[in-house]
Amino acid sequence: MRDLFETFVGDDPIAAARRGARPALQRRFYDQAAVEDAGAEYRITLDGKPVRTPARRALAAPTRALAEALVAEWQAQRDVVDPAQMPLTRLANAIIDGVADSPAAVAADIEKYLASDLLFYRAHAPAELRSRQALHWEPILAWARDTFGAHFQVGEGIVHVTQPEAALRAAAAAIPADPIHADPWRLGALHVVTTLTGSALLALALSRGALSADAAWQAAHIDEDWNMEKWGRDELALERRASRFAEFAAAALVLQSRAE
Repeated sequence: MRDLFETFVGDDPIAAARRGARPALQRRFYDQAAVEDAGAEYRITLDGKPVRTPARRALAAPTRALAEALVAEWQAQRDVVDPAQMPLTRLANAIIDGVADSPAAVAADIEKYLASDLLFYRAHAPAELRSRQALHWEPILAWARDTFGAHFQVGEGIVHVTQPEAALRAAAAAIPADPIHADPWRLGALHVVTTLTGSALLALALSRGALSADAAWQAAHIDEDWNMEKWGRDELALERRASRFAEFAAAALVLQSRAE
């Protein structure tokens, strides 16, 4: 299966989870996908043979529930194996081949989002949009204050708001970056949710169980939904959004399975 899935590139080991499939798809060559208990992990097999990541490591999950979700993706393939329809497998490959070896780099990328988080920037007008943003975003900022002691500043428009260093350090401390103790699955999923939503705070709240996946996705699309309500639906944009949601849902599943 090495040629079917993208590998990580350069300094962005999670990038493999964000790219689509290559044009040439391989025909389904197996009858049965299954979970094999390998002690500390649960490996995915096809007709009894282990599945390998692009870096030739065993495709395996830390919990049976995640392993069974991976198996479900493989079983759902019909005539061909289409990685574009396997977001959890793509994420698992990126975590196993990339995040596990360089957690500090992934954590640092998440930290960058804290300095310009989506939740800090509010519309000047109209009042209804401002109210909607406040309704969904203020509870997360309050949660960050109560949970981390992080007091962030809010501004209007797109002008950069410089955040207090103490707030940034407090929130960044919640990102599991320690090379020895970091959970690469949780870290990789945090990165995916952060980049898809534009908010590290939404990702952290989701990972801590302070926010549901549906609520996090809705909060990340307040402005987009507002524009569609006022100006009509953009079918191409909705197709792209559906693709992003599949990646988001896979990452949310991982975070929920690894919740603290």
